[in-house]
Amino acid sequence: MSDEQQTPPENDPQLANKIKDSARQIWLAGLGAYTKAEEDAGRFFERLVHEGEQLESKTRDVVEKHVKQVEDRVEDVRERATGTWDKLENLFDQRVSGALRRLGIHRREEIEEMERRIAVLEAEIRRLRGESPEDN
Repeated sequence: MSDEQQTPPENDPQLANKIKDSARQIWLAGLGAYTKAEEDAGRFFERLVHEGEQLESKTRDVVEKHVKQVEDRVEDVRERATGTWDKLENLFDQRVSGALRRLGIHRREEIEEMERRIAVLEAEIRRLRGESPEDN
């Protein structure tokens, strides 16, 4: 009867020890998993920071390259526009001068030259009459 007689599970000391050992192992595995996760999280975070720095550097290089291209294009357009404006201004001046000549209107330089010639002629007339320059 001793073989057939079994101890109820709640009174079995071996079963209780096995359960305690299993619970302890589960607890220790949980602590180990937590520690491992904490270590891995720190390394993972550092790796993410490093990759972010690399991406930022690459992105900055790409952006700077595009900015330089845009600046070069703007400079080309500015040079062409300046050249075009200079040509347009020159053409406008030529057209206006031509129109004024056709209308018989003299340029300022021509008028100033005529005024100088008139002043010389007036001075010569006064000299021929025997007048002094102060007799004006």
